[in-house]
Amino acid sequence: MQQYSEQVLRLLTEQKEGWPLAAKNFAGLEKVRTRAFSFDGVEIKVQFNPERIVSSAAKVDAKSIEARPCFLCSKNRPKEQQGVKIGAYSVLVNPFPIFSQHFTIVGEEHLPQQIKGRLGDMLDLAASLPGFTLFYNGPKCGASAPDHFHFQAGNRGFMPLENELEKLKEQHGIKLRSFTSDAWAIKDGLRNFILLESPVKESVEKDFLKIYDALEVSDEEPMMNILAFYENNAWKVVVFPRALHRPTQYFEEGEKNILISPASVDMGGVLITPLEKDFDKLKPEDIHTIFEQVLYSEPAFNQFIQNLEHA
Repeated sequence: MQQYSEQVLRLLTEQKEGWPLAAKNFAGLEKVRTRAFSFDGVEIKVQFNPERIVSSAAKVDAKSIEARPCFLCSKNRPKEQQGVKIGAYSVLVNPFPIFSQHFTIVGEEHLPQQIKGRLGDMLDLAASLPGFTLFYNGPKCGASAPDHFHFQAGNRGFMPLENELEKLKEQHGIKLRSFTSDAWAIKDGLRNFILLESPVKESVEKDFLKIYDALEVSDEEPMMNILAFYENNAWKVVVFPRALHRPTQYFEEGEKNILISPASVDMGGVLITPLEKDFDKLKPEDIHTIFEQVLYSEPAFNQFIQNLEHA
């Protein structure tokens, strides 16, 4: 499969030189503040990134989406924004970055954010972009454009989870026997998720569909975040079943308010705080309760595992 990492990195350089918004916000990453917490060996970072207020505070209700033009459609993009074509997708520089190399991978057609039938595309894109982790945010799980299908990609190694998977498998993993891929249910004390590993694309697709069908369906699709990358001739796919879009702290007022809208990067171990007050005051117990609310609880996850094994 053709690889595109060099092309998209060249695009990033060109966009930082020729697109003032991208130049400003990527330069701003040098001033981003970070704190780190450890939960029994699980690392969680907190990043203060004020430019991400655009995503964290995005209104994603149907009325708000209908009232604004789709910013991922080619006709509505800034004139400076260029892309690299990979099949039916365009790789665009994300002008509000979290990663030092951050891209949005946009479907050509204006179709809703629904992953069913597109996991194979995600795997192909991951293989085409070595050195990157792809991620998918469901329509009520962090996607700020739930009306237009897209993935995102960021340079590998930024999220602590990427380097913790082997350790978490050993210490907290439950091997799932009813899958064709190597499949693990992992409960690390903060997050409950499924890990699929296989060199066979069709096996990962089949097993993902099994997970999809076992999840509780919301309005659009089962709530989930997905991370995927390709290394050593095999895919790794991490699926986070979600219970809630945003934690109660998001809606509180005064001191109790914490403006965090968790998405894939947060699940990967980097919580994004666009407000400095939240970055400064966030405590380990806050992090624990945020994950506890938005992901499947342990009883719900245990039942989910049982359902998977008996499906």
